[in-house]
Amino acid sequence: MTRTFDGELLSARTVPYSASTDTECYRVAKPGSPAETYERNTWPELERLARDLPEAGVHFQDTVIYRRAKDAGTDIANWFAELMREDAWFKDVVPNFRILPKSELPEGMDGATAFTSVCMNTAIYLPWLASQCLKHGAQIRRGVLAHISEAAHLHHSGKRADVVVNCTGLSSLKLGGVEDKTLYPARGQIVLVRNDLNVMASVSGTDDGPDEATYLMHRAAGGGCVLGGCLQKDNWESQPDPNLAIRIMKRAVELCPEIVPKGKGIEALSVIRHGVGLRPMRHEGIRIEKDRVSGKDGGSVNVVHNYGHGGYGYQTSYGCSQATVKLVEETLQTRARL
Repeated sequence: MTRTFDGELLSARTVPYSASTDTECYRVAKPGSPAETYERNTWPELERLARDLPEAGVHFQDTVIYRRAKDAGTDIANWFAELMREDAWFKDVVPNFRILPKSELPEGMDGATAFTSVCMNTAIYLPWLASQCLKHGAQIRRGVLAHISEAAHLHHSGKRADVVVNCTGLSSLKLGGVEDKTLYPARGQIVLVRNDLNVMASVSGTDDGPDEATYLMHRAAGGGCVLGGCLQKDNWESQPDPNLAIRIMKRAVELCPEIVPKGKGIEALSVIRHGVGLRPMRHEGIRIEKDRVSGKDGGSVNVVHNYGHGGYGYQTSYGCSQATVKLVEETLQTRARL
């Protein structure tokens, strides 16, 4: 069901630096977590986009998640073990779910799950998404806000907004009226290459430190192949680390040697660019809830928060939006009764 509200989409910058990059769209939520519900509710729409709307920049990809034998006993290996259960929560959500037999495991791996997932080319998807908002009558404005209550005065009608939806991500750490100290950045770094790969792959760990990761994904519509990565908590550095980039490329070629010609190494990777992004992590997980915030003018504003998605914003996006819309409707209904 489509819900229509008279509102604005405000792009507000409140911190000195913000960035985004491609993140794993195939690692799934922990079973029983709120994120599981959000992902369940997001998959049908992502599946529809990949199947019916190629202009959205989303396509299907075979996916494999590997667990290394040497990672046994670590927190992430224990999580991966949950993903490799025959009764994993997502086995009936995504197509072609199966546990790989030992005969299909690369050397050093003691388990793996395969299924069909989706991967998006964000350079295409985000403009497409903005165009859909404009198509349905949304107005997009840019502004610099010191306090969230200021957004209530920016409606195109000139009237005070009934509800402000806060989707400012990591900016909620410093945005007045929110200032959520449970937020923190988790720096990610990727290498985007022209080389082709027909599978998305991820591994439970690396030999290069607990904050580094190995994953590969091929973006839709000629968007190149993303090699990652890392998850460096509380690291605000915006520039790529060249040494980390080399480690990322080496791990990618080791995991998927077919990405380069036989016998070649990272010298055969055709690099398009290096990217850095800050994932908006939150100690308490995604925040989707109603709030009433006192403004600087002495009044107050109804707020619905939707932030703290970490590296899983895309794969929880439609589920989170559904939950947010429900809270907006509840807020408007309560206001109408007053």
